[in-house]
Amino acid sequence: MSTDILVERAKRRRWLKISPAFRTPLAITGVSIALIWLLIAIFAPVIAPHDPLAQAFDRLQPPSAAHLFGTDAVGRDVLSRVISGARISMPLALSLVIASMIVGGTLGAIAGYFGKVVDEVIMRIADLVFAFPTIILAMVITAALGPSLTNAVIAMLIVSWPAYARVTRSLVLSARTQEYVVAGRLLGNGPFTSLRRDILPNVLSPVFVLAMLDVGTAILLLAGLSFLGLGATPPTPDWGAMVSDGVQQFSSWWIAAFPGLAIFTVVMAFNFIGDSLRDSLDPRAQDAVQGRAM
Repeated sequence: MSTDILVERAKRRRWLKISPAFRTPLAITGVSIALIWLLIAIFAPVIAPHDPLAQAFDRLQPPSAAHLFGTDAVGRDVLSRVISGARISMPLALSLVIASMIVGGTLGAIAGYFGKVVDEVIMRIADLVFAFPTIILAMVITAALGPSLTNAVIAMLIVSWPAYARVTRSLVLSARTQEYVVAGRLLGNGPFTSLRRDILPNVLSPVFVLAMLDVGTAILLLAGLSFLGLGATPPTPDWGAMVSDGVQQFSSWWIAAFPGLAIFTVVMAFNFIGDSLRDSLDPRAQDAVQGRAM
């Protein structure tokens, strides 16, 4: 058997091998819950038993065989609204995290690589955003733009990118002095070629871990803005807005409990996945996980 075939098989086995960090109970739980919610979001129109906007049932019915999660104050099926809410909350949170990672990562990489005036300007803008509490600044921006889910996402993007910029900047600062980067520059690589080809592939892992952990935070903050009336507008089936409706009908506990449970499970799942991803990319943490498994 040729050497090339053996090398190819070794590479294939390495890619198929699952990290010990993802074989822990927390990782399996997180991945399972996240997959379930992603499937619910994709197939929500098929899974939902009723139209989430239809006011066709008796008001404030408790959970029963006919309505597993009960009905709300205007006669809408809560289960259908929770299922449909996954199609809003999860795509928006994922889009927000991806946009924050791209914007913040790009600005942080530019600041760390070029330094001097460019670094000062970008980092001082980031410090200005960090000077305000995240939720307060997001509320102010959303209120100024007008209550809507789009404006809530824009506000969250404005307050979220500095974290990625700082992490990426620190990683690029340490990577740009490495021998392979210096060798590439001596061979004629321009600044952006050096960033794209030599530096970014070696600094993306911590950024991806931060992004995975931020998915849950994004869902929570978007739900918080909707809870305060600055996100989704009625009758949109958004989890945060549903919890807000439940607070106004406090005796009907099911109106707020089930969307709140949905938020809790999704945030918990992505936090578990983020922790496992961090452990799988950190050799020291991976050794500790293997030691516990033995």
